[in-house]
Amino acid sequence: MASTPSPQSADPIAALARGGRLNFLGFLLRLLARLPFLFIAGQLYGAATLGRFAYAILVVELTAQLSTLGLKRGISIALAKTDRPHSHVIWDALVLGWALAAVGAGLLATFPRVVFPNSFVTGLDQMFPVTALAIVGSDIALAALAYNHKIGAQVRARSVIEPWVLTIVATILAFTIFKRDGLIIAYAASMIAAFVASIIPCIREFGLPRGWVPHPERLFTLARENIALAGADAIEWATRRLDLFILGIFAAPSVMGVYYVAQQVASLPQKLKTSFDPVLGPLLSNSLVAGDRIAMAGHVRQVGFWIIAAQLCVALALGLPGEAVLSLVGTEFAGGQTVLAVLLAVEALAATAAVSEAALVYTSPQRNLMLSIVTIAAQAVLTVLLVHFWIDAGINAGVGAALGLALALSLGSVLKARLLARELGAPVTGLRWALFPATIGAAAVGLLVRGLPDWAQIAVGIPAIILTFGAIMWKWGFRPDDRILFRKQPSPT
Repeated sequence: MASTPSPQSADPIAALARGGRLNFLGFLLRLLARLPFLFIAGQLYGAATLGRFAYAILVVELTAQLSTLGLKRGISIALAKTDRPHSHVIWDALVLGWALAAVGAGLLATFPRVVFPNSFVTGLDQMFPVTALAIVGSDIALAALAYNHKIGAQVRARSVIEPWVLTIVATILAFTIFKRDGLIIAYAASMIAAFVASIIPCIREFGLPRGWVPHPERLFTLARENIALAGADAIEWATRRLDLFILGIFAAPSVMGVYYVAQQVASLPQKLKTSFDPVLGPLLSNSLVAGDRIAMAGHVRQVGFWIIAAQLCVALALGLPGEAVLSLVGTEFAGGQTVLAVLLAVEALAATAAVSEAALVYTSPQRNLMLSIVTIAAQAVLTVLLVHFWIDAGINAGVGAALGLALALSLGSVLKARLLARELGAPVTGLRWALFPATIGAAAVGLLVRGLPDWAQIAVGIPAIILTFGAIMWKWGFRPDDRILFRKQPSPT
């Protein structure tokens, strides 16, 4: 099928709402799958095995992130500017990403201790880095589909197929001779399944690249144009994992396992930001091509408010009954409640920077990259110092890692929002006064339910916190444009 230009909505706010609404459904589906996986991993594998798994996927995902070369966002601008068939541009990106991933996977397979630094390595473990190719292919295919506002494939691949394959395969392998590598095998299977679920709809949408031939010069040009974006993406990715990496160096695998579970629960609000990425990126890139920077600022403010409100709500709902939530995974994880609380606060603090960066990668990629470098450098220094301080004090080192992340991301959020406001000549912050009474009201309800049994804190307390926050925001915080997000409309497929 011949590719067509990206469909433009007559109402950009409605387009953002449709994409965000569909991906919010994906967030809920991923939540329903993520919690069973954490329960299975905690109960059947234990904190030490989970810590080994966490470090291994950290290294493989870093390889995939570097290999994608910023094309998860850069492909939108490449498709917007080209007069070539879109299928050709997409396959240029796929070949480039796969080539880089193959090099990275080969190096990791040759030096497997980089992936598994503190444990015995088998031949199966050596093959694990090849999973990076599936991750790269899936990321690029879904980014291309998002350019045409085709978000359904992302929901199916990332929120249904990937997490449920991970959970089901991990459960089955826990009762076999492959239990030692069960989590690793399950992760590889889930990434391959997600790739298949991504590439098939991409081919259906854009067609096979008939007449396309890989061209080294064209691929080199594509790589060069995305260097700044790739750097920003890699640093943003690393910022959310540097704490885990540093903790893995200085702390025992069991401590890392507890931190990983807290991080996985805390990262759920962060997925709300990525719910809007597939639609926000194309809208921003098209506004930039049209020279409409005021419209870009409006999109950033609108989505920023939605994300901050949703992240605060989820952070309060999961953080206040945090001990009860972590106890679901296993009693040995309940001690991570302080880490969970800090990491949940991080998501709210980082929301403004995350949305601002979605525009900065198009308007000022070099300066955005510099600010990202400043942020991650501050995080590295703070995290090492705080982790050592907590270890010396005999306290859970995970708290130090979480605080280092919180302080660094707060700094990055302020710097990036100020830069974007200057670039666009308009305010970009999504904060509104109604967020404060909503937070106070939800926190009051959360403190009341903390005295209940664990099951009641989860079954009664979490819904009560969400309803309280939502009711206050609906009454005093939402404007007509915001309520479009909750209006039932046909969704793109």
